[in-house]
Amino acid sequence: MNASMERRNPEGSAVENDPRWAAIVGRDREADGAFYYSVKTTGVYCRPSCGARLPNPKNVSYHLTRDEAERAGFRPCKRCKPGEPSLGERYAATVADVCRAIEASESMPNLTALAKRAGLSPHHFHRVFKGVTGLTPREYGASHRARRVRDELGKSATVTEAIYDAGFNSSGRFYASTDRMLGMTPTDYRAGGRNTEIRFAVGECSLGSILVATTSKGVCAILLGDEPEGLVRDLQDRFPRAVLVGGDDAFEQVVAKVVGFVEAPALGLDLPLDVRGTAFQERVWQALREIPPGSTASYSEIAASVGAPKAGRAVAQACAANPLAVAIPCHRVVRQDGGLSGYRWGVERKRTLLTREGVA
Repeated sequence: MNASMERRNPEGSAVENDPRWAAIVGRDREADGAFYYSVKTTGVYCRPSCGARLPNPKNVSYHLTRDEAERAGFRPCKRCKPGEPSLGERYAATVADVCRAIEASESMPNLTALAKRAGLSPHHFHRVFKGVTGLTPREYGASHRARRVRDELGKSATVTEAIYDAGFNSSGRFYASTDRMLGMTPTDYRAGGRNTEIRFAVGECSLGSILVATTSKGVCAILLGDEPEGLVRDLQDRFPRAVLVGGDDAFEQVVAKVVGFVEAPALGLDLPLDVRGTAFQERVWQALREIPPGSTASYSEIAASVGAPKAGRAVAQACAANPLAVAIPCHRVVRQDGGLSGYRWGVERKRTLLTREGVA
């Protein structure tokens, strides 16, 4: 047996302290494919999510691949069938196929038609689709249409042409949702944010450089970094033709409030926020804002709270897309074992923020 790929301890203590053992105990489907485990007394190897009776930890070994487990003399479990695609993998492939069908359709297919394509009942399909993507089929269709609108506004000769090319069968329906999709008029979006005034200023705080930007609706960006120039470039890249206005004395008070909030998050931020993202991102961001200072939540807990318990990776992506540092507290999201994972503005800043809030 390849000792470098295996981990066993006669007393079981090393295995029990391994985070992979926690995945086995929790039958974590998200860990499927990341590793396999074998049981010495049964001679079989399983996926982490296997529903079989839990083995004695001292009899458990870990393997990176199925081939490695079989070379070590173990046979695949007949219950979880690690030699075949997992249920999660099959569902992911099915949902991916349905997503492509939605994207290729001129109008949004109804739930019954999509469920028939997936070979599932409408209720079961709706639950599976949301579990994989974090969105309902209708929300996914709306999100895709919004992307098409943004793409077409950059290519079409006129706004009207872009509306119909994106699949809207009436301009009225489009304009009813344009602010939600674009955050501005379609003409201004097509011009790269022309006529949109964004007021901003760059300052310094205990976490390094900080950029604060606002629109007429509220604070739209709180960016942290090491170089002020990089923060300004980030803002410029988002709206290349927007009117960027340097902050005056009144705006400096806004920046001071934000900096004070960053230094002491428990005080709260009494400023309106201009939050724009996909339907799923906004649900995640709202869930993050409900985590009180001094507390943390895991990615899987956030996924469950937004009704998508299997969308832990999508939650992590939504955290990475967050443009409002601390105001949308993605720093309070940690791994299942409590460890710090990636953070858009650096793990050390995340550690500092949590320490400042009293999290050990």
